[in-house]
Amino acid sequence: MSPTHYEKDRSGLMTALVAGAIIALLAAVIYLFVQIDHLQTDLAKVQDKMMTEMTNQKDSSSERLSSQQKRIEALKQDLEATRAQNAAQAKNLSAQAQKEATAHADALARQIAEEEAKMRTQLAAQQSDIGDVKQAATAANAKIADVTTDVGGVKTHLSATDAELQKTISDLKSARGDLGVQSGLIATNGTELAALKLKGERNYVDINLTRKDKNKRFADITLTLKSVDAKKNKYTVDVMADDKLTEKKDKSLNEPVQFYTAKGGHTPYEIVINKVGKDQIVGYLSTPKDLAPR
Repeated sequence: MSPTHYEKDRSGLMTALVAGAIIALLAAVIYLFVQIDHLQTDLAKVQDKMMTEMTNQKDSSSERLSSQQKRIEALKQDLEATRAQNAAQAKNLSAQAQKEATAHADALARQIAEEEAKMRTQLAAQQSDIGDVKQAATAANAKIADVTTDVGGVKTHLSATDAELQKTISDLKSARGDLGVQSGLIATNGTELAALKLKGERNYVDINLTRKDKNKRFADITLTLKSVDAKKNKYTVDVMADDKLTEKKDKSLNEPVQFYTAKGGHTPYEIVINKVGKDQIVGYLSTPKDLAPR
């Protein structure tokens, strides 16, 4: 292989790699954006659930504490009333009766102390639970903030990639084909072909054809490479479509080679070859998006 052919092959390979990388990057960015958007939605739901649980728990605990506080107040009133009654009746009560009255008052005092201790324990547990929920909510908020930042970064990256894609598309040129029909946009390298595929106005099939390939199928046609002139970037290819053989002779690099098929109707198929090497051509087949019914 001559140095010129080697450089061309290397340039074509690099172009194909760059085009593949752009497509892979776009796919990865779109996938990441969707995943991050789902994660942000899930985290928001978790945060809402946590806040609802915290509110419900706080309300429930407040009701229990309020009920317990009322019970303690009632016990204190009973204790005060018992003590007052004991003091008023002290002179008229026997020693045994005074002892029983004092025991009753002491029992009320112990019950009040137990209820207050229980209430303090419940209050501490409530504060601990609320603290845990707040901590979880804070962590969720931090995570959402991180995800939002990631989403912003992905959006920026996606916008930059889209801008690059749009610039590539704007640089594409149109040409008149060998049948005299004005072609749509044509790609002259792998990067531009990747942009056309993403644009999606037509169907595109990669072509890599050698002299050894006989009737190699691409979409619904077959191609046979008859001859190649790498120095002049010329090639001749046989096109078999609808059981009809057509020779396309001495075609040039990046020239839209056009032919009609039953499926294509009044819109031609196009072959565009971007590289002519030794016994090999590389390019693509472009077909109409909406094919005519057979």
